[in-house]
Amino acid sequence: MIDTVLTENYGMESLKTIEGYLKCGGYKAAAKALRDMTPAQVLDEVKKAGLRGRGGAGFPAGLKWGFVPQNSGTPKYLCVNADEGEPGTFKDRFIINHNPHSIIEGALLAAYATDIHTAYVYIRGEYEFEARLLERAVQEALTHGYLGRSILGTAFSLDMTVHRGAGSYICGEETALLESLEGKRGQPRLKPPFPAAVGLFGCPTVINNVETLALVPAIVLNGSEWFRRRGLPQDPGTRLFGVSGQVAKPGIYELPLGTSLREVIFEHAGGLKVGRILKAVIPGGLSAPVLTPDEIDISLDSDSLAKAGSMLGSAAVMVIDQTTPILSVLKIVTEFFANESCGQCTPCRLGTGWMDKIVDRLAQGQGRRRDLDTLDRLAGGIKGRTLCPMGDAAALPVLSLVNKFRGELEEACRE
Repeated sequence: MIDTVLTENYGMESLKTIEGYLKCGGYKAAAKALRDMTPAQVLDEVKKAGLRGRGGAGFPAGLKWGFVPQNSGTPKYLCVNADEGEPGTFKDRFIINHNPHSIIEGALLAAYATDIHTAYVYIRGEYEFEARLLERAVQEALTHGYLGRSILGTAFSLDMTVHRGAGSYICGEETALLESLEGKRGQPRLKPPFPAAVGLFGCPTVINNVETLALVPAIVLNGSEWFRRRGLPQDPGTRLFGVSGQVAKPGIYELPLGTSLREVIFEHAGGLKVGRILKAVIPGGLSAPVLTPDEIDISLDSDSLAKAGSMLGSAAVMVIDQTTPILSVLKIVTEFFANESCGQCTPCRLGTGWMDKIVDRLAQGQGRRRDLDTLDRLAGGIKGRTLCPMGDAAALPVLSLVNKFRGELEEACRE
């Protein structure tokens, strides 16, 4: 997608500037849509493609766009979620660094399909360099007539603003992102109502992840059938898998959905470093439940991983070998979520803090075997009892680590 989807028919060029992007066929999808297609036709093409959100939830993008009311009498907004705070995840940063105009063109197409004329790109506060790249790309698009008034000589207009977050993980949750954009404390909202009906400034709002929107131009340009040739019938297309940890070749790999986890690790990422043995894999960012070595013959798609008790999430594959104590992994999990809890929900606010205190005691060699039962109860008390998915994000990895590696953790208590 980053360097191949648009260059498949146009040759290789640098996609970082608008000149390179245009040489590779950039904005041809926008021209096709605005001049030759109605908004309903663009929406229908994305629906037929079966594009599912690449941010973690995996909700169909076209279906989400279809929820936006067309005659509400109020402004409507598009928000690009570039608040990539999930540990182990770096795919959106890669897209921004290598192909920023694909995000802008994708946002333009999404806005056209839903009759939206104002867009915001909410980018993670730590992405200082990437924010400047996006701001430059937005200015280039404005100068060349792909943003602003009367785009490509048509009646359609779109204004786009890059908004920098302040480093809060919770603002990756879509309603907390909206609160932050409005100048409030970034805390999730109670749903329903959902953002498609009551979103930014109380108006209908579409929120899509960076990778999701970056795929839209290729779908509009080449058609939904072209997109569905890769991946699975229920989860078509490709995904960017960010592989990190104890592998020979960590990095970003664009592969069809349905590729097995074993193939990603041992073929594309080169297997483990010399002399290392696989111990565990986190398949979708730090909030995804861990998988053991005998569970890696699994299809990497949302449904298959959900059936296995884990999730694809942000498709950040984190590989752990036998030299890494599970206790150290558990400590990273509990410390991160205790620090990042927004504090709005009591189970998350108190539960994440207590879990981290217990794991800290274990790490200092003062643990007791009953501490593992306490961790299990605490995580179970958080799961499913919070306004946003962060409660589950904090609880599920703890539950999986404690239950799948209980023997090693009990040995750590004895030692």
